[in-house]
Amino acid sequence: MNLKEELHGLSDKLEQFRRKLAAAEKRGDKGVMLQFRQEINAVTKRIASVKAQQTRELSKQGGSVVSMKFNRPLTKAEQADMGKLKKSVRGLVVVHPMTALGREMGIKVVTGFAPKEF
Repeated sequence: MNLKEELHGLSDKLEQFRRKLAAAEKRGDKGVMLQFRQEINAVTKRIASVKAQQTRELSKQGGSVVSMKFNRPLTKAEQADMGKLKKSVRGLVVVHPMTALGREMGIKVVTGFAPKEF
């Protein structure tokens, strides 16, 4: 299971526990309330851990992309025919500013990274 799926599942569990806690508070069931508060704390800690792991992986991936020797913004024509561009340039990595990696790297335009000039 990848991190995104795990995070989604944990968020679903957290929401479920919160709903059950609210129902237990309406009933005034102290034992069940305590149990769900503990469950909520455990799931919240796990979510924070998964998010931190996701950030570490993204930073690692961004570092490997930035370490490539050549980069430049891609023209609209190159963006339109991405398949042709990727076939002509070995090892090309294209980063879009709206992806998680693009936001992490702080780029403003679609940029290509490659080991050699293109």
